[in-house]
Amino acid sequence: MIDENTQATAPYLPPWEQRLRRFGYTPRPHTPLRDRLTAPFPRPFARWSGWAGPLLVAALAGVLRFWHLGTPHTVVFDETYYAKDAWSLLRLGYEGTWPDRKIADPQILADPQVIPLSDPGVFVAHPPGGKWVIALGEWMFGLNPFGWRFLTAVLGTLSVLMLCRIGRRLFRSTLLGCLAGTLIALDGLHYVMSRTALLDLVVMFFALAAFGCLLIDRDKARARLASSLRQADGHIRPDAHTATRARTGLRPWRLAAGVCLGLASSAKWNGLYFLAFFAALTLLWDVGARRMAGAHHPYRAVLRKDLGWSLLSLIPVATATYLATWTGWFRSSDGYDRHWADGRGGPWSWIPAPLRSLWHYEHGVYQFNVNLDSFHKYESNPWSWLVLGRPVLFHYESPKPGTTGCHTAPNCSQTILALGTPALWWTACAALAYVLYRWTLRRDWRAGTILCGAAAGYLPWFLYQDRTIFSFYAVVLVPYLCLAVTMLLAALLGPRNAPETRRLQGAVAAGVIVLLIAWNFIYFFPLYTAQTIPYADWQARMWLESWI
Repeated sequence: MIDENTQATAPYLPPWEQRLRRFGYTPRPHTPLRDRLTAPFPRPFARWSGWAGPLLVAALAGVLRFWHLGTPHTVVFDETYYAKDAWSLLRLGYEGTWPDRKIADPQILADPQVIPLSDPGVFVAHPPGGKWVIALGEWMFGLNPFGWRFLTAVLGTLSVLMLCRIGRRLFRSTLLGCLAGTLIALDGLHYVMSRTALLDLVVMFFALAAFGCLLIDRDKARARLASSLRQADGHIRPDAHTATRARTGLRPWRLAAGVCLGLASSAKWNGLYFLAFFAALTLLWDVGARRMAGAHHPYRAVLRKDLGWSLLSLIPVATATYLATWTGWFRSSDGYDRHWADGRGGPWSWIPAPLRSLWHYEHGVYQFNVNLDSFHKYESNPWSWLVLGRPVLFHYESPKPGTTGCHTAPNCSQTILALGTPALWWTACAALAYVLYRWTLRRDWRAGTILCGAAAGYLPWFLYQDRTIFSFYAVVLVPYLCLAVTMLLAALLGPRNAPETRRLQGAVAAGVIVLLIAWNFIYFFPLYTAQTIPYADWQARMWLESWI
């Protein structure tokens, strides 16, 4: 006989499960509602290892990224645009005019240095946020390769630390969090972009920061919801009325996510897709929380209690942050199109002229970007990105024998190739399939979260099939690919309660994969760092014809 207290706390079983119990069916172990809303972190060593492990991984990544950061002492690929625009923002507040790159670049690198910057504003294809980041490094160290690469190396290192902490929160395991951080530290594309003054790594960093903020917000909001379900006897039980009407209180981490998404969008406009995807993701998290708490109509409850504040926390905050990055342009007199709207009438004249001028400028930027279809020999279609079909050569030189380290071979090569670590990316293709399975068939919210981040960085590029685009744009995907691979490796390891033999076999299999990725990164390391190697060694690393 079951007493009333036991019956009140026992999990509800659907009729079909009750019938199957006659044939020996055993339902899954009951997990308390609080743990289902907010899964606990592992207790042993959690306080110190939760930071010590990630900091150690980030320190290793930092050493790699700052090693000979100023080498090569040249303007690498599109640094010719962003390094000079960043210096212009620092001096003028807007993008001024430079001579042709063939004239300006040698003058900047010369000793004594000449900086041929003039005041008239010039049309540029990207917002200023990412260039302000580069400008901070130039403010500290000057207009030189180390100066304009410094902040991207800092952000690349910090993104490793963030991914360790994000993976720990997502998987509730410090080991798996550190594994995710180690994977991104050993990715060639992330490494190259961390050592080059381009904008895409800035987008990746702030989008990842927003992702982490939203994960923290999810945990804290669910903890408040669980507390509101506490009964008089101290137990936490589903309650339809409370789950429908409870408020989750002030959510500062969601506001922080809005700031980060505004900064991502201010570096490049593809940050806007992260804003759209993450706004939908956090609302679906709220729906799931209220459904789990017992709400009969969770979508209606979220519409009434969460939707308005969620959108206000993200979209207006991101918009205000984006506009703030244009402060130098607003305060200028010579910025491109700064006074376009002055004295113009029309139905929109009630909007302040500076905002209308910015809108006109941004419309021109949009038209330029969507209609950019000039041929480039390193352009690629997004279909080929995940399999590394066409990496981008950022830098190439052929040192003459007896110079620049070319002493052991008649012909040498010196390259910077924006190529993801092949073993990692090809494993990630299988990992994405596994994560898709976990989300669609096992309803694993962690898998859906990873897929959302990957989709935000990847799928929008398929809308621009005629545009000139490059595979290094996929650096925004790297954190989510590493999380997917980590989830796959965790499945190989097996659950904590698996037999010891099963865990040992899984650990060996996962360890072999990680070691292969590490070896692969080391093998391609000379191609990431412009080291001088014999031409035969360079050719041996061209595994696919499309890489040449």
